[in-house]
Amino acid sequence: MARDSKGAKKPGRIAQVRQTYQMAKRVDPRIGWITLGTIVAVAAVIALLGLLLGTWWVWLLLGLPMALLAGTVVFGRRAERAAYAQIEGQPGAAAAALGTLRRGWTVTPAVGVNKHQDVVHRVTGRPGVVLVAEGTSPQRVANLLAQEKRRHVRVVGDVPVHDLVLGKGEGQVSLQKLPKRVMKLPRTLRPAEVSELNFRLRAIGTSSIPMPKGPLPRNIRLPKGGPQLPGR
Repeated sequence: MARDSKGAKKPGRIAQVRQTYQMAKRVDPRIGWITLGTIVAVAAVIALLGLLLGTWWVWLLLGLPMALLAGTVVFGRRAERAAYAQIEGQPGAAAAALGTLRRGWTVTPAVGVNKHQDVVHRVTGRPGVVLVAEGTSPQRVANLLAQEKRRHVRVVGDVPVHDLVLGKGEGQVSLQKLPKRVMKLPRTLRPAEVSELNFRLRAIGTSSIPMPKGPLPRNIRLPKGGPQLPGR
């Protein structure tokens, strides 16, 4: 069992896969059969090629790793969709999704919150400042986002300030696509400028209204940087 920076034990690789499978099965009951079917199908195709070409032992050596890889990819993608499905629509879901961003990004949840629990989160990185709003009323969310954007522009000056709204409507970004959308923004700052930007943003602070409790049910971990097995 590995240990994290605080000395607490981390689950082993097998335990992580088992936890992910149990979580995903609640939303996607067929995930196990589909993963197994993928492995068997790929292995069967490669075995058939080996029989036809006559060098079956070479294809056997190649086929087993390729079949397992195909099953891993299918399992990872379906588990990722299941994890997002369990938190979608809950307060703070955007912050959970943004937490999957890799190194080079700084996520500050709930820099703006109103009494209706509409929330604006902030991400900083080489594209500049990215404000992500989520809530139940499009008009309230738009007003809160505009307010936070004006507040940030006054501090960051010429640094680009992007704004995104979580949702499934026109011009909005779905929960599952949110991290990828942020990472695809044009990168205009150097790493040193990002550090200076984070230092300047400390003066803004956050809203005095507390953010709603996080949406992640116990034992759910969103995959970082795309579909993959936990711990990879």
